[in-house]
Amino acid sequence: MAVLDAEVQAAIAASVLCWLATIGRDGAPNVSPKEIFCAVGEDRLAIADIASPNSVTNIRANPQVCVSFVDVFRQKGFKLNGTAQLIGRRDPGFEEAAASLLRLAGPAFPVRHAILITVRKAVRIIAPSYVLRPEMGDAERLEAAYSRYGVQPLPDEA
Repeated sequence: MAVLDAEVQAAIAASVLCWLATIGRDGAPNVSPKEIFCAVGEDRLAIADIASPNSVTNIRANPQVCVSFVDVFRQKGFKLNGTAQLIGRRDPGFEEAAASLLRLAGPAFPVRHAILITVRKAVRIIAPSYVLRPEMGDAERLEAAYSRYGVQPLPDEA
């Protein structure tokens, strides 16, 4: 069974940011936003290291990571737990491992490492309102979120 099933892959593709959590040598957690990432098959996630020296240092010390994606309007997403591998620009296989990331980054963002995560577990994230206010429908929940953030959906999302 695929860890990154169609629903998880759709959430990844629709996300603007993901959040990578790592652990330093001293045991301190670090959470860092990442904007260039993609699913790779049914069990791997690729993230571009563009400007993440703390994440890289922490992965070298402890490759266990957690990545989350949350649609702030729908108030749900996924948490992925797995093991990260760093492949640097000078490492064999970088061009192949980072091909999708390099296409997404374009020339404006230098990809220093491909962070390849073998995902072992995907868990749904939902806002407490799904449990505490189950009577709210999706349309009502979206309208409340749009109102809270002071935005309107694009015409094709309405």
